[in-house]
Amino acid sequence: MFDLNLPLAERMRPSTLDELIGQRHLVGDHGILRRAIKAGTVPSMILWGPPGVGKTTIANIIAHQVKAPFHTLSAVNAGVKDVREVIAKAKHQPNAILFIDEIHRFNKSQQDALLGAVEKGTITLIGATTENPSFEVNSALLSRCQAYTLRSLEKTELLQLMQTALERDHKLKTLHVSIKEDEALLKISGGDARKLLNLLELVIDSIPDEHIEITNQKVLDIAQQRVAIYDKSGEQHYDIISAFIKSLRGSDPNAAVYYLARMIEGGEDVKFIARRLIILASEDIGNANPTALVIANNCFQAVNVIGFPEARIILSQCVTYLACSPKSNASYMAINQAQALVRETGDLPVPMSLRNAPTKFMKNEGYGKGYRYAHNFQNNFADMEFLPEQIAGHQLFDPGNNAREMEMRKRLKLLWKEKYGY
Repeated sequence: MFDLNLPLAERMRPSTLDELIGQRHLVGDHGILRRAIKAGTVPSMILWGPPGVGKTTIANIIAHQVKAPFHTLSAVNAGVKDVREVIAKAKHQPNAILFIDEIHRFNKSQQDALLGAVEKGTITLIGATTENPSFEVNSALLSRCQAYTLRSLEKTELLQLMQTALERDHKLKTLHVSIKEDEALLKISGGDARKLLNLLELVIDSIPDEHIEITNQKVLDIAQQRVAIYDKSGEQHYDIISAFIKSLRGSDPNAAVYYLARMIEGGEDVKFIARRLIILASEDIGNANPTALVIANNCFQAVNVIGFPEARIILSQCVTYLACSPKSNASYMAINQAQALVRETGDLPVPMSLRNAPTKFMKNEGYGKGYRYAHNFQNNFADMEFLPEQIAGHQLFDPGNNAREMEMRKRLKLLWKEKYGY
């Protein structure tokens, strides 16, 4: 009995290699995976490819074909404890297969927990990843697995997928559906077969006509109303991160943590989020609160060790701290102005007093002459010119209007008096 409440992509999930559309280089008549399944010698493997091209489906088919106990974990919400529990069960289940979706999200300790079981053959590991396993799977685990690359589905394959669904699905085959235009369906789904089938069903369900004609305009109208897509490489990816950064800069912890949640729920890379926090801590907070950079850097290190799901807690702590911190872009503006000045004035000669004189000849030429060692003077300060003569007295750093930088301004004003405009 078919459960029509399941999404179309799940109802249409192939159960045999012959039903699978695409990936013929792996599962075709002479494909390496087909040969391995036929021989009953399925190795541990990493399946690398974009979303919705059949990684999970292939894992399910392998388990079904070889009649092996099948365990699944998602690296998004599983930890070492979950891995060890599956391994313990597998010791009493010959030929057990463990499928880990998004295995690249496992940190090193989580991946290391798999090593012994894979090496001893306690489990056959099938890992799925959208990221290059050479970078995201540790070398010890990768060396114990075969890595197979899955290809993006061609347009003809995606069209075949939709036609097959219209002809074979127990729900859709009872309807009168014709696809007059397919460009919007293909564009919105972005080559993701799962997203394509579920969008197709959404469009069909949203058109009340007895004879359903699918056009680009109908798809776009329905998708805008009903489909929330977080595309990690598309426009919304940039919209969300933009809103996230601007909320942090605008000192709104509520909005910032909301957009953080949007990214986490959308499957955003934890390292991408943490890197942006480090940049913001320096660009938008800077010396108004130097501890912000320390917190952000520690956050980056911690989430790389911990991984999801617990990394969300660390990210939230860092995000709320940065949002509530006083703000200053003085350091950021200073380097912008300094670079602009360098581009405008070129390679100006360094003052002779500041040049190093490692040889007698250079010393005789005047290198280092007139340099005043700051620690030999009161307040560890010697009044001298450090900029090239052509831009002497040019102020680039203007401390912000906050407690910490006002202290900096006070000191600079005391030291430099009339030279700079502090």
